[in-house]
Amino acid sequence: MKLHIGIPKGSLQESTLQLFARAGLPAYTNGRSYLATTADPEIDCMLIRAQEMARYVEHGAIDCGLTGLDWVVESGLEVVKVSDLIYAKRSRGKVRWVLAVPEDSPFRCAEDLSGRIIATELVNVTRNFFEQRNVEVRVEFSWGATEVKAPLLADAIVEVTETGSSLRANRLRILETVLESNTQLIANKIAYQYCEKRRKIENLALMLQGAMEAQDRVGLMLNVRRADLHSVLAVLPALQKPTISPLSDADWLAVNTVIDESAAWSMIPRLKEARAEGIVEYPLNKVVL
Repeated sequence: MKLHIGIPKGSLQESTLQLFARAGLPAYTNGRSYLATTADPEIDCMLIRAQEMARYVEHGAIDCGLTGLDWVVESGLEVVKVSDLIYAKRSRGKVRWVLAVPEDSPFRCAEDLSGRIIATELVNVTRNFFEQRNVEVRVEFSWGATEVKAPLLADAIVEVTETGSSLRANRLRILETVLESNTQLIANKIAYQYCEKRRKIENLALMLQGAMEAQDRVGLMLNVRRADLHSVLAVLPALQKPTISPLSDADWLAVNTVIDESAAWSMIPRLKEARAEGIVEYPLNKVVL
């Protein structure tokens, strides 16, 4: 039974394909096709815009797919949220949809925008945001370049941001956060009820999570005399606890652990000072917790 997966086309496409490759499931595409094959003959992929992913998953055109929580909420459709996948940015943090106004505008909160025009791609979420505050506004769909629409074409905008730098560059000021979002693996409710497909979807989530946990981390192994073990362990942070194994020489031990790659620069000299020997740093593909 084949599993059909949706990969978000656009800004998330390259990072998603890289994540799949690190997870051990490389997807092969060409520039003219929206279809992709994988190393597993039982898994096919299709490139679909993130904004449309929930629709095709809910309808059953594909069994599962990767898209933002924002577009799932915006669609209002019922899908199974299998796993959070925060991988697109180096910060590994969430992005925000924010309500923003021109810097020199008099608006200080959402209530000040009563009767005004709001431009956004996230129309339903924005309408719900203002309805919950009993503020009547006119929400207009924006086809892109939303930052430039205030104040000439709209009084305020709701736009996605991570750092706020693009908004500041366009002389906009953030009033409030409307929604926080991150990438999610979602599944069709019926497909998720089939044991075989559910197992494949959950295995996919496990391997993708493992690949993400390995990102920006490295493995570290070293040898140390038993008498110096305590001083070496004092230097090492551990994902769980370091693995300590005896060597053929009873006076020596092998230590294996996982660290942040950025910490290796300062940590390895300190381990050498603690009398560790044979220190080896190596890359990781997956870390399954």
